[in-house]
Amino acid sequence: MKADSDKTNLIGLPHMALQEFLAGLGEKSYRAVQIMKWIYHHGVIDTEEMSNISKSLRQTLAQCAEVRLTEPVSDQPSSDGTRKWLLRLECGNCIETVFIPETDRGTLCISSQVGCALNCTFCSTATQGFNRNLTVHEIIGQVLFAARTLGISPNRSKRKITNIVLMGMGEPLVNYDNVVAAIDLMLDDNAFGLSKRRVTISTAGLVPAIHKLVDSVDVSLAVSIHASNDQVRDRLVPLNKKYPIAELLPACKQYIADKPHRKITWEYVMLRGVNDLDEHARELAQLLKGIPSKINLIPFNSFPGTEYECSLPDRIGKFRNILINQGFPTIVRKTRGDDIDAACGQLVGSFTDRTRRQGRAVEIQRANGNTSNVIQTSAVKSTERDKRESEPHYEKFKTT
Repeated sequence: MKADSDKTNLIGLPHMALQEFLAGLGEKSYRAVQIMKWIYHHGVIDTEEMSNISKSLRQTLAQCAEVRLTEPVSDQPSSDGTRKWLLRLECGNCIETVFIPETDRGTLCISSQVGCALNCTFCSTATQGFNRNLTVHEIIGQVLFAARTLGISPNRSKRKITNIVLMGMGEPLVNYDNVVAAIDLMLDDNAFGLSKRRVTISTAGLVPAIHKLVDSVDVSLAVSIHASNDQVRDRLVPLNKKYPIAELLPACKQYIADKPHRKITWEYVMLRGVNDLDEHARELAQLLKGIPSKINLIPFNSFPGTEYECSLPDRIGKFRNILINQGFPTIVRKTRGDDIDAACGQLVGSFTDRTRRQGRAVEIQRANGNTSNVIQTSAVKSTERDKRESEPHYEKFKTT
């Protein structure tokens, strides 16, 4: 839907902000609840259809407000039931959102950035570079778009989306304020009303933001650890050079310190000959000792130009058994949607890269003789000033 720059988009406005907006129109505060329920419970995006608000308010809203969703570019179904959407933003860039249905749940994987501000070497999204953070309405808009597409219902027991994971494009904690505001709407009973345990925020380990998160939201936390020591993690997750494992683990422990029965979910991609040896499993178990944990082992999903290979199935099994024998609940995540490039680490979207990372990935592929699947980019050459402005500023997160 095309934006009208003079109108306020009601999607993404928290309860209090919507109350303030309506107060400015001379309306009572209870109207905010009515409007939120029309949007998030019923999926209504035309204010004229909001029948329990006055005709005069509907006419006013038609003049100064709108319910604006992102525009779908493509809808790809997988043979296993997974569904991936490419959504176009107002700026012309595109992001990807994935729905993963299972017998007992329906998980929506959403993006928090256009591209990713980090540069994890095993992740396809990272090779595409970074453009900008998503706004609150762009984050929560993915949820509303998917809910309406799948069949929205005011009856929670009939809703297709039961879980939301911020594991799509981007590092959520770099986009801290907008992500937290979006999560508040996911939990708000007047919006999506999800349980705290059914919303998961994933991070590569932005330690100051994890500390800050303790006082902001109470949702599940997944940490992309991917290695059992700093030497390997520095290579896989460059952010580790700034926030090493010795700083990451105490922050995670603090996050669940006053949350009975909560565990940190540790994400661990299995890379052949890199981090999958028995010694790595034993080292990981020793690292996590004393931290309530569950471990997800993720078979690596390949992409053009990568230097890595997935660990062999029997190697993954042995790695898992060592962790289980050490007392850690450990599962091997089932690969879903790989036939439509919707599996973990494969989301790329379509956007202008402001970091030159995308161009470097293309050069590497060409140097390796891989031209059939060279990443397509519409990026223009950035100035050094553009590059500096587009990279994340981790220093804004200060621990107290």
